[in-house]
Amino acid sequence: MKPEDGVTADRIRAAERPLLAAGVPLMRRAASGLAAELRRELAEHPVAEVVLLAGSGDNGGDGLFAVAELAAAGVPVRVLAVGSRLHEEGAAAARAAGAVVDGTAADDPEALAASLGESVLLVDAILGIGATGAGLRGRAHNVVAALLAARDGSPRHRTVAVDVPSGIGVDDGAVPADGVVLAADLTVTFGGVKIGLLLPPASAVAGEVRLIDIGLGGTLGRSGSG
Repeated sequence: MKPEDGVTADRIRAAERPLLAAGVPLMRRAASGLAAELRRELAEHPVAEVVLLAGSGDNGGDGLFAVAELAAAGVPVRVLAVGSRLHEEGAAAARAAGAVVDGTAADDPEALAASLGESVLLVDAILGIGATGAGLRGRAHNVVAALLAARDGSPRHRTVAVDVPSGIGVDDGAVPADGVVLAADLTVTFGGVKIGLLLPPASAVAGEVRLIDIGLGGTLGRSGSG
């Protein structure tokens, strides 16, 4: 795909707005699509545990509902809250499905990084289209920095980004100046391929990009297919 085939965050929000007002369950659609891609990933790259880095907003909610599907099917899942809170319904669904939800692990980022075994699939659900490219902050920044430091600046585990790698510029392809970003092996994006995933330098940390159709349809115009 070319950058001109991508979509901006504002266009995604505008396309979602009437559907959300009508009660269309866009988050559940996104989460179901993400769960399917995670199952495909696990089939190709088996691991002992799926670890979700969950932010405070809808991106975290997408991830929580997706890993709830995995946990319900018997996949070992650990959820690490790296924001100020967790999406309430998503967290409840994950717990009910059998996922271990840890709200305090991010208080000690180095210990968190050390606790992850080699056989882990990391799911980055920290920030979505609300990101500005200014990078991660607070607990999320500290956790990702600790994960990178555990491997001399490179991610230690295979990583799937939810919608976009957290902290990139969704519209301009910027990456954090401090380099604290989890490079994804796979980015599962929703509704339309965000321009930032197609522009350097962010395109270099997006990995393979797969688009999930959540029903935004022709309201986006040329959104591409990933």
